[in-house]
Amino acid sequence: MNTLINKIIEFDLPKHLACPKPTEQRNIARDGVRLLVTNNKMEHYHDTFSELENYLEAGDVLVVNTSATLPSAFELTLPNGKPAKLHLSTKLNAKDWLVEIRAILGTKTIRWKEGQEGMQFKLPNGANLVLKKRFYKNQQFLDLWIAELQMEENEMDYMQTYGQPIKYTQLDNPFPMDYYQTFFSYHPGSAEMPSAGRGFTSELVSRLAKKGVLFVPILLHTGISSLEENEKPYPEYMEISPLAALLINKAKEEGRRVIAVGTTAIRAIESAAKESGRVAEFRGNTELFIHESYRMKVTDGLLTGFHEPKASHLNILQALVGYQHLKMAYEKAIEANYFWHQFGDLHLILAD
Repeated sequence: MNTLINKIIEFDLPKHLACPKPTEQRNIARDGVRLLVTNNKMEHYHDTFSELENYLEAGDVLVVNTSATLPSAFELTLPNGKPAKLHLSTKLNAKDWLVEIRAILGTKTIRWKEGQEGMQFKLPNGANLVLKKRFYKNQQFLDLWIAELQMEENEMDYMQTYGQPIKYTQLDNPFPMDYYQTFFSYHPGSAEMPSAGRGFTSELVSRLAKKGVLFVPILLHTGISSLEENEKPYPEYMEISPLAALLINKAKEEGRRVIAVGTTAIRAIESAAKESGRVAEFRGNTELFIHESYRMKVTDGLLTGFHEPKASHLNILQALVGYQHLKMAYEKAIEANYFWHQFGDLHLILAD
């Protein structure tokens, strides 16, 4: 069910809910995070993610993203001599990347807005970054640049040696790269973790498969997630195989639910869907913007984290279930002290 709406949910996020520690530092299993379940009857249930199977049925399809996270953050020095972070977002061709430079303010980063075409920055081990042109010519919200990365060694090897996971806050408390991978991580390429899949463990996946839940893998390499002013997402690379398309279409034909694991998965399958609702194989960049009045062609549900105020992901959630449903869900989550962000709790949204 989809509802046309004209406003975006707004809310105040309490600071103590914004950035929890990873489960590994909270002495709980990954599937020990909390789970809020909401549906279009305006019902809500509080549970633990390890009990996900109680809300799924045999034949349900979970569409999962197999992209693995890269160490995409690098130390940088600004022209004024102050330290900064370079975030490699999306690889555009053999030499060029879509990048963001962020100044460091205490233990967090903020957008650096003083970039100019032709600026050069030194990177570790003799590598260089050259700003070529702004990605958006007429939009100054996102300070993204098309930049050339100059180095003699293999880029992936370089990233593994000198890169770090992207962090926007708590820079003084780094976490291991393993914390940013999910059970489904297999194809390296994401600047940031497709975090909705983080709660899955081998035991939980086994139980779901035994129940008859079908896992369908797709691929979408996520870029940086610093969409701070309700900005439109930019192009991201994705793949949907012929087999994945067939399995999703078969489920829809038989009236079974297709539930996306993460906003990356929902963007991928909706990008590959025809007007008829049939999903086709796809390989390339998607520029689909799922705004609040978009009508879903395929997706019946979404497993996702909790998204910060003004995040573009909120458009996707509202397109799926509408303003009132999402408003109710986020009110309940704040009342019950659910954790936000990539290491936080999870939200199963059922639109049927």
